[in-house]
Amino acid sequence: MKTKLFSAILLSCVFSIGLPAALAQNSFTHDMKNAGHSTKNAAKDTGHAAKHGTKKTWHATKHGTKEGWHATKHGTKHAAHYTSRKTDEGARHVERKTNPQQ
Repeated sequence: MKTKLFSAILLSCVFSIGLPAALAQNSFTHDMKNAGHSTKNAAKDTGHAAKHGTKKTWHATKHGTKEGWHATKHGTKHAAHYTSRKTDEGARHVERKTNPQQ
C-alpha cells in the first residue's frame, strides 16, 4: 500500500514539474515562430512601401520634367516671336530712316 501511495505521489510530482516545463518549451518555440513571421511581414511591408515610394517619386519626376519641357518650349516660341517682331520693327525703322518719303 505504501508503495502505491509513494508511486502515486512520485508520479504526480513528475507530472506537476514536467508538464509546465514541456509547455514552456512549446511556448518558447511558438514565440520564436511568431517572431520569425513578424520579421517576415515587416520586411514585406517595408518592401511594398519602398516600391510605392519609388513609383510615386518616378511619376512626380516624370510630371515635373514634362512641365519643364512644356514651359521651355513655350518660352522658346515666345522669345522667337518676340525677336522676329522686334527685328521687323527695327528693319522698318531703318528703312524709314534711309528712305525718306518723297
